[in-house]
Amino acid sequence: MNNALQNAQVDDLLPTLTLAAVDRVTLALFGCASGDLNPIHLDVDFARKAGMPDVFAHGMLSMAWLGRLLTNWAPQSRLRSFGVRFQGLTHLGNVITCQGRVSEIVEVNGERCARVEVSTSNQYGQIKIVGDALIAIAIG
Repeated sequence: MNNALQNAQVDDLLPTLTLAAVDRVTLALFGCASGDLNPIHLDVDFARKAGMPDVFAHGMLSMAWLGRLLTNWAPQSRLRSFGVRFQGLTHLGNVITCQGRVSEIVEVNGERCARVEVSTSNQYGQIKIVGDALIAIAIG
């Protein structure tokens, strides 16, 4: 296990993850890989008829990016829970940065765990997703 994880303390920051600007190719690839082919994410005409200026990213794509942030810091096998709340749409051209901060160290079911607050924001500082995860940092 890496030292950063083993020695985690409240207010530790996870290494940020910044993604390339959201584009149509990314949306199409994620739609096909996930099986979420909702046309609001893929078809500009459909999106405009629904009152949107253009297509926008799947919420679960942004959650997947947060999952990558977490598993860059800790092995997936240590992830005990992970949940998010969607705060805003991620539009084409948004450059998303994923951030995490250890908010609490707790014992859960005999394991020392870090509760990590996570979020995504775009290049304008607009928060798109907030959530938290529970990660085992020591198994009792």
